[in-house]
Amino acid sequence: MGAIKQARARAVTEFGDFQTPPILALAATTILYRLGIRPRSILEPTCGRGAFVASAAATFHGAESIVGIDINQEHLRSTEILGDQPDHRIKLQQGDFFKVDWKAIVTETGAPWLILGNPPWVTSADLGAIESDNLPEKSNFHGRNGIEAITGKSNFDISEWMLLRYLDWLEGTAGTIAVLCKSTVARKILLQIWKNNKPLRSARIYKIDALGHFGAAVDACFFVLDIEPEARARACDIYESLAAERPSHTFGFLDGHIIRDVAAFKKHRDLLGPETSYEWRSGIKHDCSKVMELAPTPDGFQNGLGETVTLEDDFLFPLLKSSDIGNGRIHSRGVMLVTQTFVGEDTTHIKIKAPKTWDYLTRHADLLDKRGSVIYKNKPAFSIFGVGPYTFAPWKVAISGFYKRLHFVKTGPIDDKPAVFDDTIYFTPCWSEEEACFVESLLRSEAAEAFLNSMIHWDEKRPITVEILKRLSFRKLAALLGREQEYFRFTEAKDLPLLAL
Repeated sequence: MGAIKQARARAVTEFGDFQTPPILALAATTILYRLGIRPRSILEPTCGRGAFVASAAATFHGAESIVGIDINQEHLRSTEILGDQPDHRIKLQQGDFFKVDWKAIVTETGAPWLILGNPPWVTSADLGAIESDNLPEKSNFHGRNGIEAITGKSNFDISEWMLLRYLDWLEGTAGTIAVLCKSTVARKILLQIWKNNKPLRSARIYKIDALGHFGAAVDACFFVLDIEPEARARACDIYESLAAERPSHTFGFLDGHIIRDVAAFKKHRDLLGPETSYEWRSGIKHDCSKVMELAPTPDGFQNGLGETVTLEDDFLFPLLKSSDIGNGRIHSRGVMLVTQTFVGEDTTHIKIKAPKTWDYLTRHADLLDKRGSVIYKNKPAFSIFGVGPYTFAPWKVAISGFYKRLHFVKTGPIDDKPAVFDDTIYFTPCWSEEEACFVESLLRSEAAEAFLNSMIHWDEKRPITVEILKRLSFRKLAALLGREQEYFRFTEAKDLPLLAL
């Protein structure tokens, strides 16, 4: 039984194998019918045991062709698809999504097409971790720059890649794409459509209970795209459930961004940046908390391995984690070992300046060397990332990327040392307490909250991102609040280190 469970677990990981309950598939196709969708041809590219194929056959009696394809031959033999009386319109085929000639299938029968189903809920990083070859050919299809790519932003949901292929198949023709997917994937697809001026007649998102249907604790939806070659819709209606008859709200595409609340954004649109004097930064990335983060004890410091060690003070800095900033705690409960003052700095001087620290790092070099990210390759021993002069600013205004609220916190020196953060925190450095108070008050204003909140999708795993924070102009905000002179006083002081960052 252990081997069977392990095989099943790998299948879920490798193929995103969450089979759709028939009742959910039928509810979804019923919505499509009520929307007036009448396909001539239907395609389910990852049909599994066929809940969507069966519900499509039962719903769309006028469809001439229903094609279901899956990599798992056992799924295709399922009676859920064929039933007691096989439907002559249904054609089932075993095939690997990444190898099938989809263009040939789509051109075999006529439009309008309905491409529907439940593509895998798995990411490229998940598949890489188990060394799966069930992946598309590697490409930077998001157009990430080098730093973003190597620090993990190039990771993507396989369903996102698949949905972009669906759009390719319908190029130049009318049709509908209707899938179950993560809400984050739906928004990424819309962003790709809108940024690249792709055809779209309408878009709808119906929220679903992924935990109840699939046992998956993730925000998910039934995502419907109605494609028409000459249409260029720039809005998406959001429905709170499959049973909802009217949308609860509509989000749109403005100034190159997906806006969660268009009305709120338009009200404060004048605050849109860029900001030139205050730059948002991420905390330190080290990817080895068991070694690099320690808690004080009466006998020294205890690391995540349970060891108690004595280290020099030179490279230890008070640490504030995401839970501290998210809950407004500015009292450090531990320290971080900060081995560099800038990325790529040689670390051998630690051996002379702090021999105990060097010995500690050397003893745990195997763990540090095992860090998987490419950012550490060909770098000095014990390197970290996301470190620079801003890291050591005495004052900072910070926010946690994980917490589901806008809560900016001013932090100052702790035990005469600047506090440092983990890489789940974003902050802007300040060089005096007065400046930090000024920045904090700007960010806590009603105008700033309304502007940022209009763009934040709170169902994201990390809803607050540095990209969103960077959209706010501090200067415009200060002017709106009648505090522009204070802004100039802090930013025009040429001797402040901030200007050299």
